[in-house]
Amino acid sequence: MTEPPSLGRDDVAHVARLARLALGEDELETFTNQLARVIEHARDVAALDVEGVPPTTHALPVCNVLRADDPRPGLDHEEVLAAAPATEDGRFKVPRIVGEAP
Repeated sequence: MTEPPSLGRDDVAHVARLARLALGEDELETFTNQLARVIEHARDVAALDVEGVPPTTHALPVCNVLRADDPRPGLDHEEVLAAAPATEDGRFKVPRIVGEAP
C-alpha cells in the first residue's frame, strides 16, 4: 500500500474555502498541524489488524434503564378543575388570544 501524500497548508485552505470558513494565517497554521495529527492517527488505526474482531456500536452492552410503562390511575378530573382559576363545560377556561387585536 502506498503512503498517501501528507497534508499541506494549501489543502487546509482549500477545505476551509469549501466550508466557507475565513481562516487567518495563525489559524491556518494551527489547523494544518492539528489536521495532520488527526490524519496520522487515522492511518495508525487503519493499519491495525482487526481480523476476527466483531463490529460493535457500543463499548458496553446497552439496556433500557427506564422504568416499566405500567398504567396508573391519573388525577381526579373534578379535583383538578376545582384548583383551576376558571372552568367552562368541564374544561380549563383560558383567555382568548387568537384573532384579538392588542
